[in-house]
Amino acid sequence: MDKIPILRMGAFLLVTIQVDLYDRLALNLEADLVQMVNKTSAKGVLIDISAVSIVDSFMGRIIGNIASMSKILDAETVVVGMQPAVAITLIELGLPLKGVHTALDMEKGMNLLKSMIDTSGDDEDDDQSAYDLITE
Repeated sequence: MDKIPILRMGAFLLVTIQVDLYDRLALNLEADLVQMVNKTSAKGVLIDISAVSIVDSFMGRIIGNIASMSKILDAETVVVGMQPAVAITLIELGLPLKGVHTALDMEKGMNLLKSMIDTSGDDEDDDQSAYDLITE
């Protein structure tokens, strides 16, 4: 079964979606990501969808659900790399993605997450590797 890798970068989780998501894969990503936010006490989630060319209402709801669940677990969500056609589709479908912050690229997305989250209290995580691939 396919899995989308989740990368830990300090207090943040990074997900790069490189394939068009079918329903089961999207549901698995939602469950895995929310579980990892809880397990790692992540303060932010960055989702790169630059390789995604088509988003339907189900996928839009999954992104919104991830943001809502992450927020409940004290993590902000930023989606980066959205193609113009995807943005148009989401608006036409009436999916405003409440709670989802957006940025043009990964660098701007990380800067946005850092500005929203005070990571100064997470010095104990500095002893760990800054980049951990989480594969469960």
